[in-house]
Formats: sequence, structure tokens, C-alpha cells
Amino acid sequence: MAKIAILGSGGFGTALAVMTRRQGHTVTLWSAFQKEVDEILLHGENRRYLPGMPIDPSIRITSDISESKNHEMIIFAVPSFAVRETAKKAVEYIDGAILTNVAKGFDAQTSERLSQVIEQETGSEKIAILSGPCHAVEIARAVPTTVVAASDNKTASLYVQNILSSNVMRIYINNDVIGVEVGGALKNIIALCAGICDGFNLGDNTKAALMTRGMTEIARLGTAMGGHKETFAGLAGMGDLIVTCTSMHSRNRRAGILIGQGVAPDQAVKQIGATVEGYGSTRIAYELAQKNDIQMPITEQLHKILYEGAKVQDALNNLMCRASKDEREVSWIE
Repeated sequence: MAKIAILGSGGFGTALAVMTRRQGHTVTLWSAFQKEVDEILLHGENRRYLPGMPIDPSIRITSDISESKNHEMIIFAVPSFAVRETAKKAVEYIDGAILTNVAKGFDAQTSERLSQVIEQETGSEKIAILSGPCHAVEIARAVPTTVVAASDNKTASLYVQNILSSNVMRIYINNDVIGVEVGGALKNIIALCAGICDGFNLGDNTKAALMTRGMTEIARLGTAMGGHKETFAGLAGMGDLIVTCTSMHSRNRRAGILIGQGVAPDQAVKQIGATVEGYGSTRIAYELAQKNDIQMPITEQLHKILYEGAKVQDALNNLMCRASKDEREVSWIE
């Protein structure tokens, strides 16, 4: 058994605390907000993000990040915008721990991948990414789940695999950190679009096309950034895309539904009440596509809706009326 510190007491951080304690590990759950800590301790559950799920009283819950010292694994479970600041706070307490990030997005200021941010701020060479189709509520409920642990350091990915695997958590390893991170970040963009389809009362045909062509866009940019094409057919690619586009557990899909129903994008994000990673990732992906001369028409039209005031019907028309193409033109699977 291991000592595991989880930085971030949102839905996924809390779910991981429940899961890892159930596996028999010693667990510390850290929040940046004392009020959050007090409420969890008072109610014995995280009523804001994971209501109805009891939290084992043996889990140490704290707002003192120094209590992550002397842990074998430290899991970053904060939103993407908080990863850099959290890494700065945690750096003096790492002590050779395996650092595992579960946030899915990019750094808002630099557009860098989150493993790059953690490496910059901590100097650690033992960084892994845990990604794939995994909703927090289902992790907490011990629903059978399969994910991927990616790292440039095989010792780190194998450690994550060995420590966190169980009869309800199957973990594969992968050395394609770029592909896994890009897949995890960009699927949120397509999930926003899937929600818009639902809110705008479009059909199954539309959503199927959106997800398929969306995967093409994800893989185009991901391979241009150095990812491996095979990764996008796996858990961190197609697997995560499917679950995020089709489930009401997905904050991105739910925000998209509101936008499709006519709610202003910024207000839709606010109504969700938690981080909608696809909102910021759309801007970053749009800029990266331009920088790398990559065609991402779905992302481009979503950018127009989110940031330029475009109407959903106009964006749909722009996509449907593009010049005809061969489906295998610039294909990512070849």
C-alpha cells in the first residue's frame, strides 16, 4: 500500500480519494479553500461536487499543502488553470514522489501541456498523466473503468499502473504523453459541440458526424504536435471522446446544451457551476491550429460561437457547405 496525496478536492479529486482509500492506501486530500475542507468534514461528503458519496473518515482532509510531504504519489486534481500555481506551492514537499496529473486542458497563459507546466515548476522527471473515459461519480461508485497512464518515464507509468489498478480500475500504460494530453484536452471541445447539437435539437446523424470528424481534428493537431496517431484510437482519444460527448455527467456537454438552447456562452459556463475545460481549450486549440497550419473547421466554428457571437445555425451552415472533399484527404489513420 502507498501514501497518496491528492491536490484538489473537486469532483474528480474527491472521487480519487474515495477510490484510493477503498484500495487500502493512506490518503490525504488537499483543498486550497479552508471553507471547502470544513464543509466536507462537517457533512462527511463533498456535497457540492459529489453529493451522496460518503468519504471515509480515515482520509486526511486539509488546506495545508505541506501535509503532502512524505507521500509516494502526489496527484494533481485541480483545474488546468490552477496547475501551475499548485505545483509552485507543492514543490518543496515532493521529495521524489511520483507526480500524476488528471486535469485535462492547457495552460491558459502559455498554451503548454500540463505535464510541461508541472515539470517546469517542480523539476521532476517522474511525471505521469492519467487519462481516459472516467467520470468522477462513476469512479467513486466503483463502476468498472479503464484508463491509460502515460509518461516519458516508464518507471512512473508502471508505478501508477501497479498502485492504482484494481478489480474495478484497469490501467494501460503508454509512452505517448503528447497524444494522451492533447486527446484529453481537445475532446472537451467536441463535447461542447455535442451538447450544442442536443440543445439545438439536432439528431443522431449530426452527432455521429460531429464526433467522427471531431476525432479527425483532434488527431490532426495532436500528430502535428508530436503525438502518435495510434493514441487517438485508444482510451485517451476515441474512448474519452465517446464518454464526454454522450454523458450528462459531462460538464462540457451540459454547457453545450445550454448554448444550443440560446444561453450566452459565458452564462452557460457560469450556470454549470464548475470548470468547463472546453471553453478555454477552444481558444487555445484554435490558436495552435493556426500556428501549425492545421485545418480544424469544427473548432473554428465553435470559436466563433464562444468568442465572436456567431449563431449556431450560421456555424452549422458554414460546416455543411464547405467545399466537398475526399474523406481520406489528410487522414490521420494512415
